[in-house]
Amino acid sequence: MNKIYQFFCAICVVCAFSACADMLETDSELVEYEKDNTLNHPIDSVYSVLGIINKIQVIADRTVLLGETRGDLVVTTDAASADLKNLANFDLSQDNAYNQVSDYYAVINNCNYYLAHVDTAMQRRGRYVFREEYAAVKAFRAWTYLQLAKAYGKVPLVLTPMMTEREAREALNREYSDIKDVCNTFIDDLTPYANVDLPNFGTINESSSDYFFLPMKALLGDLCLWAEKYEDAARWYHEYLNDRTNPVLMEYDNRVTWNSISTFDATNIRDAYSIWNSNEMLSYIPMETRVFDGNVTNLRDLFSSTTANNYYYQLTPSRSMYQLSAAQAYCIRYQAESSTTVDTLYAPSTGLLKETYLGDLRLYSNFNEQSLSGQDPYSEKSSLYHTIYKHQTNRVMTYRSPIVYLHYAEALNRAGYPQSAFAVLKYGLCQDNLSKAVDVVEQGQAGDLIKFASSVFTYSNTRGIHSRGSGDSECNAYYVMPMPDHECSNRKDTVEAQIPLVEDLIINELALEGAFEGNRFYDLVRVASRPDRKASYLADRVAARTGKMNDELRAKLMDKNNWFLPLPK
Repeated sequence: MNKIYQFFCAICVVCAFSACADMLETDSELVEYEKDNTLNHPIDSVYSVLGIINKIQVIADRTVLLGETRGDLVVTTDAASADLKNLANFDLSQDNAYNQVSDYYAVINNCNYYLAHVDTAMQRRGRYVFREEYAAVKAFRAWTYLQLAKAYGKVPLVLTPMMTEREAREALNREYSDIKDVCNTFIDDLTPYANVDLPNFGTINESSSDYFFLPMKALLGDLCLWAEKYEDAARWYHEYLNDRTNPVLMEYDNRVTWNSISTFDATNIRDAYSIWNSNEMLSYIPMETRVFDGNVTNLRDLFSSTTANNYYYQLTPSRSMYQLSAAQAYCIRYQAESSTTVDTLYAPSTGLLKETYLGDLRLYSNFNEQSLSGQDPYSEKSSLYHTIYKHQTNRVMTYRSPIVYLHYAEALNRAGYPQSAFAVLKYGLCQDNLSKAVDVVEQGQAGDLIKFASSVFTYSNTRGIHSRGSGDSECNAYYVMPMPDHECSNRKDTVEAQIPLVEDLIINELALEGAFEGNRFYDLVRVASRPDRKASYLADRVAARTGKMNDELRAKLMDKNNWFLPLPK
């Protein structure tokens, strides 16, 4: 039995409890009877954890679509479904296909059941048998609650298994928790397990199960980032990235570049950039490849032309995405054979053969569209063939190393270390770069938060994230540490003025690096919710995604209540 679904079905017995108000899922499919049942056998525990992953598969596509279609980097096409168009236009009715809150609580309730009944005291040969699985399920629950709170704003916070409709109704009557409450709850819940190893169930469906589980310290960093505990967030990210036994490097060679600044066509592009590089993948939700086997992902059919959709894709890069990519200055470090001088050469900002060749090359690397010649005008197939390369048929990404680095930079910046944050973007995190890019005052203030193992993080294997698509960013004279447009009387005022400016660069980099992955709307929500920001930070960007301001949509988004899906009443 080599499928997640087959593993799950081997032990699945559906309970007969009813759901409550189509919201809080009271079914637990881990066991037949709740009373006196203890998960005390390794096989039971493995199957139960895989059963939880099976439930997570149901919300996998939704985590991407809720975070991407409502942002400013994609727009819907004429072929998009009514539900998808309504989602993108913030016409958020309770009967929208993407508004199924009970699916999240199905995951949560199964996690709660497992955590309440697994035998955590069982030891063999001096080690706790279920410690890794217990920690992994706690992480699944925290991650699911984070997705739930990001989507709905305020939600019932339930930490014990609900096995009856009465229990579900009692949970509904409690005061709902906002995202900060949710994050603070799970920061405390996960912290004791931060150093627990991930489970390893071997290979399932030709995939290493190592990737099925969430990196605990990166998740803790995210929870602290949303809770506005920036110093703590930076520390968790730093501990994860700088782990002594398994450090997370930002590989220099995994980027897309012009081989030279001469001929501007695809033959001159070295396209080594890939989000599926094994060094970048940290975790993903494994999906089945056939509907017959269970839950499949439909993201490719929505973002790309496939035979299943007759080439009629439903989502495409927005005008804002093109503009942001083209606005970057691409440069290379150049030294002529007969010269001892190193120059910086810049690619032209206009007049290239394709629009995706302008500026940052990650859009080119992740997206392609071409006309199909000889297409019958009456054909049932679209005459445009459109591909976004970020979605595969057997997985939905949850964590990827460049995004963790950018969240680390975001946390550093808000913690009061903007030079260090900018170094992540432009230079990379080897000690030589940090020593040159961060002044001695900030180095002293940041301390261990910006210290990385010099034997591992070296100049030869580390570059700034902006270099992944914009050339040799450390040489770019246009990509510099931003300064306030007014004179500041002291260092503290200067730093406070720089923080939002560096944050804008980080948010742009999150778009260039993470477009189409499901993060964009939530990145804007997180920043626009900060005390020194306004709703217009989000509203202006989303309402202008087509290249022209949609005043009606902007007015709607100036009300933060419209950022969240409605819960069933």
